[in-house]
Amino acid sequence: MTYTLLKTLHLLSMVLLFGTGLGSAFYKWMADRSGQIAHIAVTNRHVVLADWLFTTPTVLIQPITGLWMAHLVHLPWSTPWLAVSLGLYLLAGSCWLPVVWLQIRMRRMSESALAEGLPLPDDYWRLTRWWFWLGVPAFLAMVLVVILMVAKPLIGAQS
Repeated sequence: MTYTLLKTLHLLSMVLLFGTGLGSAFYKWMADRSGQIAHIAVTNRHVVLADWLFTTPTVLIQPITGLWMAHLVHLPWSTPWLAVSLGLYLLAGSCWLPVVWLQIRMRRMSESALAEGLPLPDDYWRLTRWWFWLGVPAFLAMVLVVILMVAKPLIGAQS
């Protein structure tokens, strides 16, 4: 596979990762704010589905294509911008894994509340706070990764 094709896949997967993550977070946050259990349940179901269909593959594609490109240009993993990017990516991933578990739990809780005609339990809102606050460092870490990917020539790295 050529460097240009790898870079294209890498950039497209980053766009998809960002778009899906930010879009899902926005729609889930807005659904939760509505207080409408039917809306919340449907949105939670879609957020979990989007994670499986879009986020999971891009989470795998990102490091594979990135490290493959580094290999092709003989860039050591210890190169500062690359090492920091990998660390930030691991930070984002360590936040994302519990978020996935929380989203699945919240989906189940909202579907149960809807089916039983009950309000959402207090645990739902507690999990929602955890979901939000885990998303903050994950999102900021990914923003920094993108900045490092773009700025690397400015700090002495190769294309």
